[in-house]
Amino acid sequence: MSAYSQMSEKELRTEFGRLKEEYEKIQAMNLALDMSRGKPSSKQLDLSTGVLTAVYDASSAISSNGLDCRNYGVLDGIPEARELMAGLLGVQSDEVVVGGTSSLNLMFDAVSRAMTHGLPESDKPWSLCPDIKFLCPVPGYDRHFSITQHFGIKMIPVEMDENGPNMNKVEALVNNDPTIKGIWCVPKYSNPGGITYSNETVRRFARLNPAAPDFRIFWDNAYSIHDLYEDHQDHLENIMDVCKKYGKEDMVYIFGSTSKISFPGAGLAAIGASKRNIDHICKAMSVQTIGHNKLTQLAHVHFYKDFENMKEFMKKHAAILRPKFEMVLSTLERELKELGIASWVKPNGGYFISLNVMEGCARRTVELCANAGVKLTPAGATYPYGIDPTDSNIRIAPSFPPEEELKVATELLCLCVRMAALERLLARQ
Repeated sequence: MSAYSQMSEKELRTEFGRLKEEYEKIQAMNLALDMSRGKPSSKQLDLSTGVLTAVYDASSAISSNGLDCRNYGVLDGIPEARELMAGLLGVQSDEVVVGGTSSLNLMFDAVSRAMTHGLPESDKPWSLCPDIKFLCPVPGYDRHFSITQHFGIKMIPVEMDENGPNMNKVEALVNNDPTIKGIWCVPKYSNPGGITYSNETVRRFARLNPAAPDFRIFWDNAYSIHDLYEDHQDHLENIMDVCKKYGKEDMVYIFGSTSKISFPGAGLAAIGASKRNIDHICKAMSVQTIGHNKLTQLAHVHFYKDFENMKEFMKKHAAILRPKFEMVLSTLERELKELGIASWVKPNGGYFISLNVMEGCARRTVELCANAGVKLTPAGATYPYGIDPTDSNIRIAPSFPPEEELKVATELLCLCVRMAALERLLARQ
């Protein structure tokens, strides 16, 4: 294949006509395939079926401290669940609150508490501040951006590179602007780029000197043990350990869950933070709930035993996911590499592949896919307010569809990337 930039107008039109015929044949197949969200497949969910029977009678419903988990009580989680989630978050067990099933819910609550009551260092609630902002590494996680947009917080994009967010920009803004109250981070196998923050990036985060005393790093370590390859695992520096080294442990909230380990919406979610922050969180949470689902907490502990076993268990997930990622990547390589119209990064873990198409072509590519029966994450979703300034980023989620459907969907995606690029090139002629 020749790069499209080297083709004459006649060659471009011939190529477009050939692809259009192929596209129309696929449209006639009436496909209904979904690559829009990073949901585990049924095979992955089957791996954790034993969680459902791990608490099977009254005697198995007693926690290590003698509490009957069928009853009220224990605001911050049973001890063994806190220990399990401490391993996942990289903190001590007394620096953890196990709260419900959704880490997104914990993030929402953290922002909501700050809006209504402020944080320990705040002189007033965030909602009473005339102007507040969050930094948003891009491309990033759309649901993070939805939270800040919901509360009317202004979002400032910060570009990502192979080491993480542009720390020169982060430092210049955070250290000098007291209206910047937080930053969203997915530090390992980032959503969607698959980038893991470098050691230096983590250390620069820990050395921040925020102009706002109540600034927080929202460290959403959603894919901390979601490696695809045993011999190519990314290393992420422990943010809490580094923050403690610089006396900045109050500056970070760490979030994680078992949503892509056991069951989305029916697993465990937790927040890790300094003792001061944990006390602040629990004070508000004591009004919100009498306690979260301790039976689910105990069931997960019975099933996974401890964090080391949980990490070993994740190899089963990797065995299911790895062929899907490799199939998508090999298709992109075969169909797009030589054309000069797209780029991507091969991730070593996580749930997504970030595809950058020709500038101005992402929305059209997604539209073409939808018109042929393949649903993708909306173009622009990986940027604040849904606005990708170059209209080029598309998030691919390979996990949910069966391999045979994923193959068809990826081939169609590549076809649509090519068609959208040709339309744009021909419009310039």
